Amino acid sequence: NRQAPPAASVPVENSGSSHAQARGFLPNSRPPPGCHGPARPQDGLCPYLLCLSECMGIPKIRTGRPAHWRKGRRDPNRVTQGGSQMTKEKFDVYSHVTNQIVAQIEAGTPPWRKPWTGGGISVSLPERFNGEAYRGINILMLWATAMAKDYSSSRWMTFNQAKQLGGHVRKGEKSATVVKYGTVEREDENGEERQIPYAKAYRVFNADQIEGLPAEFYILPDPPRDLGTVVDPALEAFFAATGAQIDTTEEPRAYYNIKTDRIHMPPVGTFHRAAGYFGTLAHETVHWTGATKRLDRLGRFNDRKAYAFEELVAEIGNCMLCAQIGVEPEFDQSAAYVEGWLEAMKEDSRAIFRAASEAQKAVDYIMDRTAQAERMAAE
Repeated sequence: NRQAPPAASVPVENSGSSHAQARGFLPNSRPPPGCHGPARPQDGLCPYLLCLSECMGIPKIRTGRPAHWRKGRRDPNRVTQGGSQMTKEKFDVYSHVTNQIVAQIEAGTPPWRKPWTGGGISVSLPERFNGEAYRGINILMLWATAMAKDYSSSRWMTFNQAKQLGGHVRKGEKSATVVKYGTVEREDENGEERQIPYAKAYRVFNADQIEGLPAEFYILPDPPRDLGTVVDPALEAFFAATGAQIDTTEEPRAYYNIKTDRIHMPPVGTFHRAAGYFGTLAHETVHWTGATKRLDRLGRFNDRKAYAFEELVAEIGNCMLCAQIGVEPEFDQSAAYVEGWLEAMKEDSRAIFRAASEAQKAVDYIMDRTAQAERMAAE
C-alpha cells in the first residue's frame, strides 16, 4: 500500500481509498474546492486528502501540511460567514470587461466609437509607457476610459512605472483595467506538460493623471485629417497596396462581395467628405481580410449569428485601422446589429474578446501588406 508523504502524522489509507474513507482521519474533513477525486498511483498525493496535489495548487515536491492548515490558522483565501468558511468569488476578467462594454452600448455608444463621437480633439491608439501600442480588447477599454474622463494623452502606465519615470499619480485618481495574456505550464491527465492560456487584469493610469513625467508623455496626437472633398493620393495608394480589387460604379452601395472577392465602392464624389469615403473603404477592406485564402474568418463564422459577429469585427477593425491612417470611420450600422452584439455578449462573456482579437488580426494583415508593398517599391 502506498503511503502519503510525511504530514504531521496524518494516517492515510492506500491510494485507492475514496474521500469518504479518508475523511475520518482528518480534523477538517471537508474536501477542498475543485478536488479531482481519489489519486491514482502515478499521481502525487495531496497531504490533506487523497486527491491530486495540483487541486490545491501545491507543487508535488512539497511535503507536510501548508501553514494555513495548522491548528488555529485559517485559509487566507477563504472568508468567514456565519462561523463557517466559504471560498471568495474569483474575479472573472472576461465578465468584468464584457459587463462594462455592454453597459456602454446600452448607454448609447459602443466604446470603439467614443474617440470620434465623444468630442475629443485627437484620436490615436493607446500606448504603454514605452510607446508600444496596446492591442485587441485593451484598445476598446482604454478608448472608452479616456473619453469618459476626458484624457488627452495616449500614454498609460502602472503606478510603479510612473514612479520609475519620476512621476507620481495624483491622490484620488482611479485606475483603468487592462488585460494581460499569457500561458502557464500545466501537467495534463496523461502526465504531459501543456501550455494553458490565461487572461489577467491589471490596473493602469493615464499620463493626464500623473504629475512629473517627462514632457513627451503629455504631447497630444494629431487629430483626424479633414480631407474636404478631394481624394487623397496617399490614402488611395495605401488601399491599393493592400492588393484588394476595388470596383467603382454608380451603384450607391459599398460592400465586399465574397463570391468575386472584390470590394465595391460608389464614386468618391457621392460622399459628403472624402474622409467618409476612405472610412467606408477601410470597413470593407477589413471584411476583405476574412476570405478563406487570407485569414479565413468568413469560413469559420458562417451562420446567421456569425453574420452580426463579422459586422462587429469589421466595425472594431475599421476604428483601429482609421486611428492608424488618420481618418474618421463611418458608423452606419443599424440598431438590429447593435442588438445582435448585445445578445451575443450577454450569452458569452468572451465574445467581445474574440471580436477584438479578430479585428486586430485583420488590421495587422492590412498593415503588413501595405508595408510589404512599400518595401518592394523602394527596392
